[in-house]
Amino acid sequence: MTRLIVNGKAHDVDVDPDTPLLWVLREQLGMTGTKYSCGVGACGACMVHIEGKAVRSCVMPVSVAEGKNVTTIEGLAENSVPHRVQQAWLELDVPQCGYCQSGMIMAVAALLREKPKPTDAEIDAAITNICRCGTYPQVRAGIHRAVDNV
Repeated sequence: MTRLIVNGKAHDVDVDPDTPLLWVLREQLGMTGTKYSCGVGACGACMVHIEGKAVRSCVMPVSVAEGKNVTTIEGLAENSVPHRVQQAWLELDVPQCGYCQSGMIMAVAALLREKPKPTDAEIDAAITNICRCGTYPQVRAGIHRAVDNV
């Protein structure tokens, strides 16, 4: 039995400790906002926060998250108020197809926690998520809008 604290709520799940966190979130807990895409930690669609740090959950064994605070896209907003990154995405209509955007938003939220006013070079270094639609200019604009939304 593994105890996870996801979006502030404790969950006991009976899974193999090597099961990727992504599958526990999606299949055991029904949190489908975290997306499966590449399965090898390359694209970032599966990004969640563990203790505030962005991690790719498709390659993260659930045992690593045991007892730690896990935040998914479903838990990013507080009291039904969108996180400033989510708000910026809405204001600028950032996504095209949107599949990668939950992971992208989680990566950006973690970046802004560490660097409240990142430079373009810091954005390039930190946001390595892949967007097949190529919305990178909109993502950069969204990051700058989120900085302004403080």
